[in-house]
Amino acid sequence: MQTKISPEYNQSLSGQRAEEILRSCVHCGFCTATCPTYQLLGDELDSPRGRIYLIKQLLEGNEVSQKTQQHLDRCLVCRSCETTCPSGVDYSHLLEIGRHLVDQKVRRPLAVRLIRQLLRSLLPYPKRFSAAMALGRLFKPLLPKKLKQTIPDITGNTEWSKRSQKRKMLILNGCVQPSLSPSINAATSRVLGKLGIELINKPLAQCCGAVNQHLDDEDTASVFIKQNIDQWWPLIESAEAEAIVITASGCGAMVKDYGYILRHDAEYADKARVISQHCKDLSEIIATEDLSPLQITARQTISFHSPCTLQHAQKINGVVEGILSRAGFTLNTISDGHLCCGSAGTYSILQPAISQQLKANKIKSLQENKPDLIATANIGCLHHLSSGTQTAVKHWIELLDTN
Repeated sequence: MQTKISPEYNQSLSGQRAEEILRSCVHCGFCTATCPTYQLLGDELDSPRGRIYLIKQLLEGNEVSQKTQQHLDRCLVCRSCETTCPSGVDYSHLLEIGRHLVDQKVRRPLAVRLIRQLLRSLLPYPKRFSAAMALGRLFKPLLPKKLKQTIPDITGNTEWSKRSQKRKMLILNGCVQPSLSPSINAATSRVLGKLGIELINKPLAQCCGAVNQHLDDEDTASVFIKQNIDQWWPLIESAEAEAIVITASGCGAMVKDYGYILRHDAEYADKARVISQHCKDLSEIIATEDLSPLQITARQTISFHSPCTLQHAQKINGVVEGILSRAGFTLNTISDGHLCCGSAGTYSILQPAISQQLKANKIKSLQENKPDLIATANIGCLHHLSSGTQTAVKHWIELLDTN
């Protein structure tokens, strides 16, 4: 793609990076075939190709408006287009640059600004979010049905393994997962404990920074990222911990991007790159292990929803499915498995209409072959899908946990 970046941007690092990405796009349109928002809305500007064109216009000095902002906001950043793209266009990073530059020029309505600020101030902070969830559970019987569905009860075993092992790995606790589903990391510790791996639960790295990064608050995201690196670095540098285990694929995608995000930071660039290299989705760890110590006897039929952050961002395809099959579970074939469920971090809150349509479509495909339960690999997807079906939705690691 030919570009003529305006003087306002052509000397900046973000402008130069955006131009590099733009030039790799050949406008073939393959991306439109796998874009969830284009499939629903049928508007070229709600497709990756259309959004790329809008960002190109911005960088070339053309005026932008709230309509421009709206089309960019409607993107789920599911990155299905990146999987499809034959030219390897780094669309997600281009979109991030475009959104940031548009936000500098277009002021959002007050109500939207307040919601975004609330999300930035609440979700990344475990203590604040935990307090909010406790309050929600207290008044849950008095709430409307739709709001009740957003406040899950705490279920499952939350006891961590106490086994001491030679092999040790760090784990990201996360910001919302400990309040929404604390049994996930607990089950992870027990399963890995049986496989000879001890999880180090301290130092306590918490939010990965994704919420702020995707809500145009890169400075705060950078603070979270550097705090996590500082917590993890001594154990990674000394090789006391061989990896950083991530149980939420959305967080995994973010931590694996630390090296890119801090590539120009003189103090942290090298550390961030090493941390990203040591970041492993839980499935990458378990896939290489002998599962016989788990002594799994259940034989259920599972519909597995592969989160976008697992299959498109991290390019981990078929690994969880392979683990579950080895463990004796029967897996259903999922139609349109590449499409997003509509959760997408804060998207379900900021773009509820589109999100609900995508959720309904995803649940229909997951329930098509009448599974005993639905499994997934990301807390956001799990919580989102649970609110729309009576079928149990669990993190896949809980299926391997025989306590």
